[in-house]
Amino acid sequence: MSFIGEFKEFAMKGNVLDMAVGVVIGTAFGKIVSSLVGDIIMPIVGVITGGVNFTDLKITLKDAAQGVPAVTINYGNFIQTAVDFLIIAFCIFCVIKAINSLKRKPAEPEVAQPAAPAEDIVLLTQIRDLLKK
Repeated sequence: MSFIGEFKEFAMKGNVLDMAVGVVIGTAFGKIVSSLVGDIIMPIVGVITGGVNFTDLKITLKDAAQGVPAVTINYGNFIQTAVDFLIIAFCIFCVIKAINSLKRKPAEPEVAQPAAPAEDIVLLTQIRDLLKK
């Protein structure tokens, strides 16, 4: 089989296509959640905390001088990213939980009733019981 044929066979497997669709949907979902956090949730949190814009929070290690930008630790961006992650993780958890609840639960196997013993076994059991008396 040629190299291109092998690649085509690999690319057309269901798992690869499912993964590709998942990556595309995940990327779009991440953008939606980032917008939710950045445009809706964090401004509300900023108002609650006294108008603080988290992305502007930073510690300046060295001031800017002669065209060299300042050296800063942008911990506000870290807080923003951490909140993004928590919300994305929670949303994914909810989606997976919903999908799992929609899956059909496998029917529990019926407990098989033991078959009735054969007639000769029943007769032998009766004879045994009579002899015990």
